[in-house]
Amino acid sequence: MSDSVRRHYELYPYPNYPLLASVRRFDTYANNLAALWSRFNGELPPQNLKRILIAGCGSFAPYPFSLANPDCAITALDLSGKSLARARLHCLLHGITTSRFLKGDLRDPSHAPGPFGFIDAYGVLHHLDDPEAGLVSLSSRLGEGGILRVMVYSRYTRREEESIRRALRILKVEQPAEVLKMVARSKEGSRLKRFFEESDEVSFRCGLADALLHPLVTTYRIDRFMEMVSSSGLQPLLFAHAGALPEVEGEVARIRELERERRSPGNFVLYLGRNVKGSGSAADATFVINPCLSKALSPFRVAPLHIPGRLGHRIGPLDGAARSFLRRFRTPVPAAELSNEELEMANRYGDELFLLRYRG
Repeated sequence: MSDSVRRHYELYPYPNYPLLASVRRFDTYANNLAALWSRFNGELPPQNLKRILIAGCGSFAPYPFSLANPDCAITALDLSGKSLARARLHCLLHGITTSRFLKGDLRDPSHAPGPFGFIDAYGVLHHLDDPEAGLVSLSSRLGEGGILRVMVYSRYTRREEESIRRALRILKVEQPAEVLKMVARSKEGSRLKRFFEESDEVSFRCGLADALLHPLVTTYRIDRFMEMVSSSGLQPLLFAHAGALPEVEGEVARIRELERERRSPGNFVLYLGRNVKGSGSAADATFVINPCLSKALSPFRVAPLHIPGRLGHRIGPLDGAARSFLRRFRTPVPAAELSNEELEMANRYGDELFLLRYRG
């Protein structure tokens, strides 16, 4: 990995959330390995693959992943020692001591050797000088049935941001303070001023640096992205960015149409798998609540429970009837004990990762 990228994150650990910022455990439900494994394999993960690698973990991700998976071995890998130190401190301040923090290049398989049941590479491959090599290296550490999530920048949504970033590099602007001075001098309605008015990311120092001063960024059209995915030897399973269609081929076709109009989703988020078994037949399934949600389903709660959708679309608030239905699955419930209507609802919640759906 480029040494310039390491230096960038030593200067600007990202994200820079307050160390006492907490996360509700039910908001981490889509990071739960058992839920992901059952979603794509139709079974619970084997003990030897209850291992998670956060590749390019930054300064925050180990905390919510540890919260979601207290029974899993989690390795947080990053090239920035400062980012790792902040991530470790964030975990410690919230009573989490189970994650392993490792400094190294994700392309080197001797750093955090597999096999892993889940690997997360969210927002990291597009900052490598060889993203394809990075994905292949991560793929080699994924166990049979394992799942890998990637997020990369899409071309057309990042077009204005990339234009500004290239201009700043030509001008040899290297400090956030220099950028802010330029913004202050910019005329109302100028591209730079308008970008700062419309972007939440540049409202804080490390976000500004990550968006506009990063030394290495690749943006993707969908066909180039899918070519990289193909080189990994993994199967594309599900797009999970906002508005994504449930079938991979349909979503690729939809994005191609958007790109003809020079538009695209803000990022491409895709789950990949190594020889996953599929969710299987609902007739012989057993359902149980995602452990991250169990405590949030109190019968004494009056207001609807708002849980963000994580797989490409919004989920309506859980009212009392929905919470009552989900509470039935605090212990495993075989599909045979459900009516057709209840089974349809259980399958829908299984698709959303609210329920674990597995054979047996």
